[in-house]
Amino acid sequence: MNVCFIMYPWEEIDPENDSTLALIHEFVKRGHGMAITTPANLTIRDSVAFAFSKCVKRMEKVPKSLKGFHKQTKFYDEMLPMAGFDVIVLRSNPPLDMIMLNFLDSVKDDVFIMNDLDGIRRANNKLYTAVFENEDTEIIPKTHVTKNKEYLKKVIKEGPDKMILKPLNGYGGSGVILIEKRAMKSINSLLDFYIDNKDGTTNYVILQDYIEGADQGDVRILLLNGQPIGAMRRVPGEEDHRSNISAGGSVQKHSLSKQEKELCRRIGPKLVKDGLYFVGIDVIGGKLVEVNVMSPGGITYMNKVYKSKVQEKIIDFVEDKVLERVNAFERRQKLRKTVSEA
Repeated sequence: MNVCFIMYPWEEIDPENDSTLALIHEFVKRGHGMAITTPANLTIRDSVAFAFSKCVKRMEKVPKSLKGFHKQTKFYDEMLPMAGFDVIVLRSNPPLDMIMLNFLDSVKDDVFIMNDLDGIRRANNKLYTAVFENEDTEIIPKTHVTKNKEYLKKVIKEGPDKMILKPLNGYGGSGVILIEKRAMKSINSLLDFYIDNKDGTTNYVILQDYIEGADQGDVRILLLNGQPIGAMRRVPGEEDHRSNISAGGSVQKHSLSKQEKELCRRIGPKLVKDGLYFVGIDVIGGKLVEVNVMSPGGITYMNKVYKSKVQEKIIDFVEDKVLERVNAFERRQKLRKTVSEA
């Protein structure tokens, strides 16, 4: 089959740790045709969605290591119709490019897209975790999302001693800070920095109750078709409260607790219903902190600590989904032929 990744530039890939590279490598190893592009390279010609693509040249022998594969991969350029692919994998970093989704709307019935476009629209920022809130069981920490500085100051003043403040559209731990009630004199300037832009526009921020034990790190769980396929504990570095790898955190093995398994069981069906087949969730103290649906990472780190190949499960799933679509199409064609010839 033929696969297209809509992603960040090839030159920005970390050859040793990039999850997107691990997925591309597995597709190529299996002999599938591979093209990559970026959201900015999508275009319309004669009302048809195309992409200025870099196509991976066939290799006589695909290097085993990601670093070797990244170094030896050669491309040739082609302008290709998006509906001609069997699979489109979205791996661009936040914030979400809505125009990219508009380009792809015209082909979503022809191509298997991971993740589903409408699902990504619903879940592309940190607000999505709120859909899992339950009166009987607290799945997410107490959360406030607003631009109203006075309201935020009131919540901080009346709330617990520690809270977490972060931008709504951040990723990779960017902008996540720990605030304490004793530092109220600094809150005004912090909120000005996070909310106000120089052009007069404003940003939403998230304020959450601090979860005890967060200083020991969080758990990243990868879910495929609603089921956990890998997990790791991310531990903050000595000079940063954030556990994200990009912020200096480290990785440890982690076995899912009973509470974490129950969390996955509760949110899995909703993710599948929304077409969010491959998702990364961040969990602290058994509570859901974040859902990453655009470019979930952690594959290479899990592979290293567990001596596993998480990407194989993901590509197996994609191949099965494409086969399902092909079989369904062929069945419809046969039935239509029967009706036409009656």
